[in-house]
Order: sequence, then C-alpha cells, then structure tokens
Amino acid sequence: QVQLVESGGGLVQAGGSLRLSCAASGHTFSNYAMGWFRQAPGKEREFLAAITGSGSTTYYAGTLKGRFTISRDNAKSTVYFQMNSLKPEDTAVYYCAAVRSWARIRDLYGYDFWGQGTQVTVSS
Repeated sequence: QVQLVESGGGLVQAGGSLRLSCAASGHTFSNYAMGWFRQAPGKEREFLAAITGSGSTTYYAGTLKGRFTISRDNAKSTVYFQMNSLKPEDTAVYYCAAVRSWARIRDLYGYDFWGQGTQVTVSS
C-alpha cells in the first residue's frame, strides 16, 4: 500500500506563491510518475502537471502558462508543486497522485494512489 500526504496549502493573496509538498511512503518512490491535480467546488478534478519517476521529464497542462513548476526529490520521496502568481481562480483542493504508466498521466482514472488533498485559497 502506498501513502501520499500533501502539505503546504493555505490562504494567500492574489499574486502570491505557495509550494505544495507530497510525501510518499510504502513503495519505491522512483518507480512511479507523480502528478498534481486540483478540484474546485462544483468542478471536475483537473490535471495540472506530471513528472517521471527519475524527474528527467515533466509535462504541464496548457492552462498553467508557466506559473507552476513540478519537481521531485527521490531521496526524500517527495514531489513538489511550486505555484507562483496565484489567482483567485486557482482556489481549489490540490491532490498529488502516483501512476506507473506515463501514458496515463492525464487520465485521473489511470492513477494508482492518491493523497487526501490540501486546500489552497487565493484571495483577491
């Protein structure tokens, strides 16, 4: 069984930054690609970004426009999500997830394990 625990969410003013962390345990972390998703109230869960197990390749949803950066530290079994220039529309619960198949990184139903989510609220 794999456990993923997100942290780093909170309340921030528009234009500010947050760095989310997702700590993994219970598996060989580098065997999994990792993704970040978010879900706003009344909306579907949305893919944001993914990173390969080695960290050598990343992929971002086109809507992010360079504001967010995914990274990982396999020695710490942690994946990060740096969010800059935050906007009120970025308000959502943010989730990390682990997937074995890079081909399925944009498919939330393809992920094997999920964290519990962390709330990000951006005030105007």
